Amino acid sequence: MSMRRFLRQFACKICLLVPATLLWISYPAAAQGRIDCSSIQSKVLQRGVRYCAMLPPSYETEHNRKYPIVYFLHGLGQNEQALMMGGGWGLIEDMRQHHTIGDFLIVAVEGRGSFFINSADGKQRYSDFFLTEFMPQIETKFRVMRVRKTRGITGLSMGGYGALRFAFAHPELFGSVSAQSAALITEPPKQMNDDLQHAGPLGNLLGGVFGNPINIAHWNQNNPFILARQHRTELKTMSIYFNCGQDDEYGFAVGANKLHQQLVAEGVPHQFHPYAGGHSAEYFLSHLGETLQFHSRVFGAATKQEQH
Repeated sequence: MSMRRFLRQFACKICLLVPATLLWISYPAAAQGRIDCSSIQSKVLQRGVRYCAMLPPSYETEHNRKYPIVYFLHGLGQNEQALMMGGGWGLIEDMRQHHTIGDFLIVAVEGRGSFFINSADGKQRYSDFFLTEFMPQIETKFRVMRVRKTRGITGLSMGGYGALRFAFAHPELFGSVSAQSAALITEPPKQMNDDLQHAGPLGNLLGGVFGNPINIAHWNQNNPFILARQHRTELKTMSIYFNCGQDDEYGFAVGANKLHQQLVAEGVPHQFHPYAGGHSAEYFLSHLGETLQFHSRVFGAATKQEQH
């Protein structure tokens, strides 16, 4: 992926899901789920952090039941309502009604432009917040099973990077991970530094996360490719899925293909699907269903194992 291409094209695609808001939203619902949007006051970040929890219909009636959970991480320029307002909620409701996915919670959290990691200067410790505050509070507030095999994480674009980074860095926490068009950057730090010098406000945003110039030690600590190699043994027991449009305007297909090749070489089982299409709302929605089915199958298998 070219950082220069990303910086050049980002401004015109800052709200990728908004144009497709009405694409799925009109599905009828016999038994509807519920969306619970609220916020958590973070001591780590010293501010409130918003989230939206999407609950299945049975959550309101089966009061003793505990559920699997998928954490959803949004793209750059979006927020915790991107999945809901972008048409994902209608699709989720439709899939539940047609029993193409099982019942599990989906919780989307506000990440701003953090890439869902701690910043290089240590001032914004988003990863620490997510792991030590957000997950524990969510899994206390809601009836969640709280075991690795029934905890998944997913995301798109920046959130796809975040999902892979969390899962590869903490394979003890997540039994499944998926990503759509993940922002996997293959450019060396030196080239990235050259690009950041001419990027204006967006360069300041990215520099605030990764350092400007890039903090190489910090970059490596959060690099999904390096983390996948370091934890390749643990990842063999994780369910991994990712897809990417082969005409992705940011060149993220290069990173997706590179990750696929690395996992194959290291013997890590995974699903990789290169599809036609670009970095757009239409692309994400057209493949959102299969990412949800992927997690649903993992949860179903885990639940059956527990029952036996």
